[in-house]
Amino acid sequence: MPQLFRRSSNYVARASIILGVLGIAGIASSLTGLNLSSYSTRVSEYREQPVPFSHKHHVSGLGIDCRYCHTTVEKSAFAGMPPTETCFSCHKQIWADSPMLAPVRESYRTDQSIEWVRVHDLPGFVYFNHSIHIKKGIGCQTCHGRVDLMPLMMKVNSLHMGWCLSCHRNPEQYIRPRDKVFDMAYEPPPDQLALGRKLVNEYKVQKLEDCYTCHR
Repeated sequence: MPQLFRRSSNYVARASIILGVLGIAGIASSLTGLNLSSYSTRVSEYREQPVPFSHKHHVSGLGIDCRYCHTTVEKSAFAGMPPTETCFSCHKQIWADSPMLAPVRESYRTDQSIEWVRVHDLPGFVYFNHSIHIKKGIGCQTCHGRVDLMPLMMKVNSLHMGWCLSCHRNPEQYIRPRDKVFDMAYEPPPDQLALGRKLVNEYKVQKLEDCYTCHR
């Protein structure tokens, strides 16, 4: 029976397999890189809002506490978005006729909520509870960055699972005294690890890494 393939076909077959494996690995690496890139995570990207609300002005400039607007952050999973009445408690008198605040006046007049664009928007299959993290001494700044210095809101951390697990596995690196949770300018002390270990015991912080902790 005549030979169907030349001997060189063996080398071609091996090279094809190697190139195929390398190609698949390259595609997987590219997709992973894309998933971690700012294009996907939208880290450091200012998000356009119906009203250009400046945390820098309201928090750093006027000294408004986070909890004035995010009223449920200490007692529920969701931090809460302020109703228009909260905005109008000041803006009935201050900048009341500003064109920039027209959507606020319209919302107040029609009793229709302003459709703010979510900046920190976790997938539906991820469960996150703000209140428990605050009770355990995790500051707003740890996840959200220096919001008090942002003229427009942006995300500073990817909020990917690996990023969350870095804290769950080593909470002593991030935990702070409870009375400093809302202190946006808080700086970890030189002995953070010693303080962190003390607070981990005091606040009974568990290193939760099981899937069902966040995926329920």
